[in-house]
Amino acid sequence: MDPLLKELRHNPMLWLLALVPVVLVAAQLVPDAHTLLFVLSVLAIVPLAALLRKRPATRLDLSVGIALGSASQIALFVGPVLVLLSYAIGPTPMDLQFWPGAVVMVFVATLVAAFITSGGRSAWFVGVLLIFVYAVFAITLYLLPPQVP
Repeated sequence: MDPLLKELRHNPMLWLLALVPVVLVAAQLVPDAHTLLFVLSVLAIVPLAALLRKRPATRLDLSVGIALGSASQIALFVGPVLVLLSYAIGPTPMDLQFWPGAVVMVFVATLVAAFITSGGRSAWFVGVLLIFVYAVFAITLYLLPPQVP
């Protein structure tokens, strides 16, 4: 607790963190005051951005974490939820049955992501490799479209 209090004493901008609960309470009390909520939210997020700036993360670590995290969320949560919702609100129910080409593409994309992120470094040719993988997928889908039963 001492390092936190010391940091608060030496950095007055962190006092704006007190606005985080104020924003949450204001959103409940006056939900139609959009301008007030926006201004309070901006003031509350400023110290959070300052704290992120102090962390020695390399934004490669951050960007890889965001990209792989988003892909995982889509694959493990959004897809199955859409399948379940299709039974209630869709014109026809969806399923999770993938055509073999899609399975191969997911496997190749996983391998490429593993190889690229394992090095911990980035260069221009890594980006070119990713563009080529994307182009191969696009050409494959164009030449061999999935067969819908």
